[in-house]
Order: sequence, then C-alpha cells, then structure tokens
Amino acid sequence: MKETDLEAVATAVQRVAGMLQRPDQLDKVEQYRRREARKKASVEARLKAAIQSQLDGVRTGLSQLHNALNDVKDIQQSLADVSKDWRQSINTIESLRDVKDAVVQHSQLAAAVENLKNIFSVPEIVRETQDLIEQGALLQAHRKLMDLECSRDGLMCEQYRMDSGNKRDMTLIQGYFGSTQGLSDELAKQLWMVLQRSLVTVRRDPTLLVSVVRIIEREEKIDRRILDRKKQTGFVPPGRPKNWKEKMFAILDRTVTTRIEGTQADTRESDKMWLVRHLEIIRKYVLDDLIIAKNLMVQCFPPHYEIFKNLLSMYHQALSTRMQDLASEDLEANEIVSLLTWVLNTYTSAEMMGNVELAPEVDVSALEPLLSSNVVSDLLDTYMSTLTSNIIAWLRKALETDKKDWSKETEPEADQDGYYQTTLPAIVFQMFEQNLQVAAQISEDLKTKVLVLCLQQMNSFLSRYKEEAQLYKEEHLRNRQHPHCYVQYMIAIINNCQTFKESIVSLKRKYLKTEAEEGPCLSQPSMDGILDAIAKEGCSSLLEEVFLDLEQHLNELMTKKWLLGSNAVDIICVTVEDYFNDFAKIKKPYKKRMTAEAHRRVVVEYLRAVMQKRISFRSAEERKEGAEKMVREAEQLRFLFRKLASGFGEDADGHCDTIVAVAEVIKLTDPSLLYLEVSTLVSKYPDIRDDHIGALLAVRGDASRDMKQTIMETLEQGPMQASPNYVPIFKEIVVPSLNVAKLLK
Repeated sequence: MKETDLEAVATAVQRVAGMLQRPDQLDKVEQYRRREARKKASVEARLKAAIQSQLDGVRTGLSQLHNALNDVKDIQQSLADVSKDWRQSINTIESLRDVKDAVVQHSQLAAAVENLKNIFSVPEIVRETQDLIEQGALLQAHRKLMDLECSRDGLMCEQYRMDSGNKRDMTLIQGYFGSTQGLSDELAKQLWMVLQRSLVTVRRDPTLLVSVVRIIEREEKIDRRILDRKKQTGFVPPGRPKNWKEKMFAILDRTVTTRIEGTQADTRESDKMWLVRHLEIIRKYVLDDLIIAKNLMVQCFPPHYEIFKNLLSMYHQALSTRMQDLASEDLEANEIVSLLTWVLNTYTSAEMMGNVELAPEVDVSALEPLLSSNVVSDLLDTYMSTLTSNIIAWLRKALETDKKDWSKETEPEADQDGYYQTTLPAIVFQMFEQNLQVAAQISEDLKTKVLVLCLQQMNSFLSRYKEEAQLYKEEHLRNRQHPHCYVQYMIAIINNCQTFKESIVSLKRKYLKTEAEEGPCLSQPSMDGILDAIAKEGCSSLLEEVFLDLEQHLNELMTKKWLLGSNAVDIICVTVEDYFNDFAKIKKPYKKRMTAEAHRRVVVEYLRAVMQKRISFRSAEERKEGAEKMVREAEQLRFLFRKLASGFGEDADGHCDTIVAVAEVIKLTDPSLLYLEVSTLVSKYPDIRDDHIGALLAVRGDASRDMKQTIMETLEQGPMQASPNYVPIFKEIVVPSLNVAKLLK
C-alpha cells in the first residue's frame, strides 16, 4: 500500500506540474481543483457500482451452486431407486425373450410386405428409368433410381441385421436388383456429359444444369446418411458412397484441361505465328469462360460449392501446366518473348484476369505465377543467348549490305539537311529499337539487359566497321579510279559516325529511366572514341585524296618556275575549294575539324617547300619579289580558308601568318638585322629548329657561313619556351639532310 500511495502522489505531482506551467494558469487553480474533485467523485462512483455488481454476481452464484447441490442429491437418490428396480426386473426381462424374437420377425415380415409391391415392380421401374434417362428427364429418372436403390438397400440391410454371414441371400437380393447399378452408371454418364458442356448448357438450358446439381446434391445426402448408418449397423450398400460431387469437380477439371490444350490450332511448320495465335485463343476462351462462370454458373450451384473459386483454380492450374509444357519445347527467340509477355503481363492485365468483369472475385495479386522463377530465368537465359547470336548475325549482314553500296556507281542518299548517309545506322538502330520494345513488354530488368547487350555488340560492330572503312580506303588507293563514288561514300561513312553517336544517346535516354541506371557497361566514351577514330581516318583519307591531286602543284612552290609566275597556288585554292564543295555534305563537327586540318596541312606543305631549298634567291630584288609573292599567296590561302570556315566561327588566320612571318625573313634587305628577324620568328614559333633556320637562310642566298653559324649558336644558347596554347607547325617539317650539309660548307 505504501508503494501505491507513493506512486499516486508522484502521478498527482506530475499532473499538477503539467497544469501549472505558465504564471497565468495560477488564476485557474480553483477551477482545476473543482474539476479534479468532480473526476474523483465520478471514479469513486464507478468503483462502488462495479464492486456492488460483483458482489451481486457472487451472491447469485452462491445461490445457484446451493440449488445445484440439492438437485445432484435428488438425482443420486433417483438413480439408486432405478438401479434397485432394474435388479428386481431382470427375471421378468428373461421371460419376455420369446416376445422380442416375435417382434423382430414381425418387423422383418412387415418390411417384406411393405417392399413386396416394389420387389414385384422392379423390372417395370428399371424399364421406366431407362426410358427417362434416354429422354433426358434426369430428375424423374433419378427419383425412380432412388426408389430402386432404397428397396434394395432396405432388404439388404434387414438381411444383414438378421444374418450378416448369409452371403447367398445377400447375393440373391443383389442379383435381383442387378440392373440398378447399370442404371446408376448410365445416369452418371449423362450427368458428366452435361457437366462437360456446362459452359454452353448454362446459357442455353440452365434448368438442365440445375437438375444435374440437384441430383448430385441428393446423392451426397444419401452418401452421408449411409455413412452415418454404417456407424450403427456396419452395413454399406454396394456402390456406396458414390462421391458424385468429387467426381463432378474431377470432370470439370478434366474439361478445363482439355479446353486449354485443344486451343492449339497450328504448328510452327504451318504458321510462324502459331504461338501468338495459340495464346490469344487461350486468353479469349479463358476470359469468356470465367465471365460466364461468374455471372451464370454461380446461380446454378449451391454457395458452399464455391464453383467460381474452384473453376478459377482449375483454369489457373491448367494454364500453368500448359505454359510449362510450352516452356519445355525448343522455342525460338520471338516465341520466348511471346510466351513470357503473355505469362508475366497479359495474364494479369485488364485483357484477362484483371478484367473489370471478373472483379472483385479475381484478385490478380493473389494469383500464383504461371511459371516458376527458375523456368522464367532459364527462358530468359535462352532468349539472351539466341538474341546475342541473332544481333551478331544481323549486324554482320547489315555491314555486308552497306559495303556493297560503297561500290555503287551512284551517289549515296542525303538526309533532310543534305548530308550524305547510308542506311546502316537506321537499320542497326531500328533493329535495336524493335528488340528493346519487345524486351520492355516483358520486364524493366530484361529491357536493361537487352540494352547492355545491344551496346556491347555495337562496340564490337564499330571495330569491324572501322576495319572495313580502312580496307575501303586501301582498295581505293590501289586504284584511284575505283570505286567511282569513293569520296561521296567516305563522306557518308563519316556522317554515319555522328548519326551513330546521336542514336546511342537517344537510345539510352529513351530506355534508361535515370542516369543512375547507366553503369560501366553502358558508358559511351569507348564507342565515341571508336567513332571519332573512324571519322578521323575518313577525314584523313579524304584529305589524302585532296593532297594527292595537289602534289604536283605543291612541288612547284618555291621553284624558279614559281618565281617566274606559276599559278600553282591558284590551282591549289581552286582544287581545295572544289573538294570542299563536296565536303559540304559532311556534318558540322567533322567538317569543322577537317577544314582546320586542311588549312594546317596546306600551310605545312607550303613551309615544307620553303625548307626544301628548291630555290636560292640571288639578289635583293628576287628576295623581295619572292617574299611579296609568298605574302600574296598567304592572303589567298587566308581568304580561302576564311571562306571555308565561315560557318564555324573559327580563326582561320593563324597558320597563314606563319608564311607571312617566313616571308618577312626572306624579304629583309639589311643582313645586319637578320639575327633580330630570325629571333622574332623563333619567339613566335618555338618548335622551329636550327635546320629550319639554316634552310631558310639558304633560301635567302645572301647569308655568309659565319653569319649562319653565329645566328644558330646564339639561338641554341637561349631556347624559347612555347605558350600553353601554341600548336606546333614546324615540328613535322623535315629538312633534307643534303641541304643541311650544304649549309655548313
């Protein structure tokens, strides 16, 4: 009690602390006190009422126990009196045994008389029953059959009770009613036929189906009654229990299985779409059957039969068995897709089990999978393996077809922007799209796996594409007259690289929900690298084509013929511009790089012509004339490449300035300032080497050996540092060793 008091005090303190948390609440103390007093009075009243109620209950219970004790004593006394009377009457009972036997015999004779009419009319009832069965009057036939069985079972039961060991009389009775079992079997056959066609019967003649169910229900009741009697007498009539309800469900189950299996109308040999047709027929049949069962059949069966629930289970099991049989066959890739799409999606969709007409009885979330996860996994593995082989074959075939187009005499097609292209990217990504759309129908996981597969195979395919483009270039270099449209198809190959890039990005954007799904296997840099390499090789081969045509005119530069008035640069500009009119069909990213590379290479070739000492000026006038010609030609080239790069916003002047800078060294009239001019040139172009300087001084033709030696030694003592943005231009220009040797003489 002390602990309880302490706990009550603590609780009270806590409640008061909760009420008085702010100063303004002190004004309400009296109000709180009255409220708590009312609560306390209410609780005490309830406690008193509860205790009073319990006390009343205890008082009533004690009173009832006292009465029960008196009743038990009275019963005990009555039992003692009965026992005494029974002992006194034992002798009397023994004297009445003959009366008992007479009663039993009278009972048997009365039963025989009662059944005498039925016994003599058995053949007639058999014929009537047979006629009724043939006429389809099943209820009347069953009534007659029940009368026959009742007479037979009654006689056999009495005989069994009289003399259970008398087999001869039992056999005699059974033989006399022998037709009864045949009639029962014949009636059962008719019932099963109706049940097999129950989905049709319930629409055309539901009364017939109801009659069948009523007959089965009667037989079930008779079975139960006989089994109860067996516990008392030990006798069971022949053919019992019939278990027709159990057989009915077995018949329905077999009918459902046959209906599912019988929907396959075609084979792979007769129709490539056999499985799609088969699955669609199953879907339609099952949906229609279940709707009929839900709306009509449930009205013909007692509720405790749960006919719709049982039919749903039968259909589900039959479908599961059928799907497993189909999965075990040697299915092709498209057939695996059709099967898995149907099993994983269609089956639970609104087109089938999720149909609103089946709700709420059918809960798709409660349905077991038609195929186990292991079977589905095996099918997916088979599909991925087959798809891998198919994609490899498709890509190989697409590339072979594209290669044949490269040798055509006609130009490739252009897209809506006028850029040359072939059908290869469209064919490849259309194939990828189709397979991804199919995979997406099955599951998100499979879609991702197929996307990974497509991109992996794309990587391998691009490597082969690169090799074929290289072979195409080498074949052309062996005979520049063939193929006829080499330049146009090489442009198309370059453009295809950009199309491939864009298509890969589009494909991943479309089939990946988030960037987080893009793992290492889906990263694009490796493919971008291969595509850039293919495009770079293509651009290089096209520029090589240009410079093969320019070779003769480049060889004229910085020669006597050039100095006397050669129009080599004019031809070079016209030729480059003519080629770049064709190169306008190249997409912008690659055309931009190609224009910059062409600009650089033309300038490099011009500078190479200078460094090869094809000419040595003999006078200041020649140097002036040659330098001015170089400046004019640099401006020509500058104008050309400005024009070609006009759409890219690029600075096209830098490389041509190199020619102007070299021309300034050649044009210098005061040899004493030559070192200063050369130093300026070296500061602008740190990659220029001493052999370049030597060759340049040799072209001037007026620098003494000592001057050359002094200039080069001075420059070697203070090498220039290149700026971070400087692009080397002299680095790849090789000065012939013969010229260098001459310089030192």
